[in-house]
Amino acid sequence: MTHDTPVRQAEESDIPELVRLRALLFGTIGGDFFDSPSAGDAWRDDLARVLRDKMKDDDAHILVVDGDTGLAACGIGTIAQWFPAPHSRNGRIGHLGGVITDPAYRRRGYSRAIMRGLLDWFRQRDAVRVDLYASRDGESLYRELGFIDHPDPALCWRP
Repeated sequence: MTHDTPVRQAEESDIPELVRLRALLFGTIGGDFFDSPSAGDAWRDDLARVLRDKMKDDDAHILVVDGDTGLAACGIGTIAQWFPAPHSRNGRIGHLGGVITDPAYRRRGYSRAIMRGLLDWFRQRDAVRVDLYASRDGESLYRELGFIDHPDPALCWRP
């Protein structure tokens, strides 16, 4: 791992590669929840549209590392404004929407470099907490960077 990994902010021309890497992420996590066989490919077009929109917003930050012929790695951070509470003084909650490195580029420190860049961005925007769903492969990195088990049980509802 080097400390001078060239991480940069994603550009609109990166969108096809971002979609490719996100598809790899969901295939890696597996299971019907994250990689439903019935989902088809329409989600990819929706993702490209949302990425294009979010690249213009201040509440999202998309970092990438270039590879030889495309992107080697990417990571997406967003901040949502929730209601302030005693455990969340300003209600600014960050979420990591996936950090993924193409298998051909793994073990080079790219995910770590992207994570450091995203965590700096969350700090600069005064997020009081950052949530993520960790893959088995990524969990040790996230814990090393200070992530802990969430104090609340994670539940979801899908209409």
